[in-house]
Amino acid sequence: MSVRALVVDPAASETVRLGEVAEPVPGPGQVLVEVSHASLNHGDLNDARSGRVPVGAVLGSDAAGVVVRAAADGTGPAVGTRVVALTSGAFAERVAIDVGALAEVPGGLDPARAVALPVAGVAALRSLRAAGLGPGKRVLVTGASGGVGRFAVQLAARAGARVIASVGSAARAEGLAESGADEVLVGLEGLREPVDIVIDSVGGPQLVAAWSLLAPGGSVQSVGWTSGEPAVFPPYATVGPAKSLSSFVIDSDAGADLAVLTALAAEGALTVETGWQGPWDRFDEAAEALRARRIRGKAVLEVTSR
Repeated sequence: MSVRALVVDPAASETVRLGEVAEPVPGPGQVLVEVSHASLNHGDLNDARSGRVPVGAVLGSDAAGVVVRAAADGTGPAVGTRVVALTSGAFAERVAIDVGALAEVPGGLDPARAVALPVAGVAALRSLRAAGLGPGKRVLVTGASGGVGRFAVQLAARAGARVIASVGSAARAEGLAESGADEVLVGLEGLREPVDIVIDSVGGPQLVAAWSLLAPGGSVQSVGWTSGEPAVFPPYATVGPAKSLSSFVIDSDAGADLAVLTALAAEGALTVETGWQGPWDRFDEAAEALRARRIRGKAVLEVTSR
């Protein structure tokens, strides 16, 4: 038996096409989920074009749906439970998912909102945690209008930090002050005081500029590179009082952090912004809009039936 899925195909316009793959067979510690929604990330587009996801393999990381087969070892949620997960090969009608990689979707939280949380929400939460977030810290979030950025602004503000949100244009600043940003800047123009934490998803020259603004003991967490430009540090830029530039990747099961994020979203304490939503056969449209930075927040794909 086969299921439909978005698979990597270098001949397709966005290197991805809607095709068919074998239905997954879950292992003992996995549940089988019938997917209703998926969320598209810049990382997914990079995975398809870079070869990190092989040709013919299923793309994607963010999925939401309903458990249709419980784990054989007795762990995890029961059949019929609504769940959201961070898992490889998420863009398929049915996906086998480790029980540690998912969380139950609370009542009242729409799956189209829950599915925006895995990659972007967990990256924001964990990168802030790794950087030493706390009350009174000065936190700079670059690419603040995107998925990771908007979650990082809200989570940092909730922790009592002073948040500076950097965006690419004035048009992309909408809603950031209401989300908790104390300052909203286009680029880094006008920022003079040192910052303690940088959550950077832009890379390139802006990463270099953010490094120069970092206070002694501060941390830059590199969570993305949407600019696609090289970062060239001037001589001696990395010589001086101790501060750190850390690469960031989600490298362990996200279930526990997803439970925190979905609870906040269900309570209305974490706003999920969806800038694009449509059926998954319009993947090319969503990918092009995301790549061109025309989407504020997240892009959500509806996994439609045959």
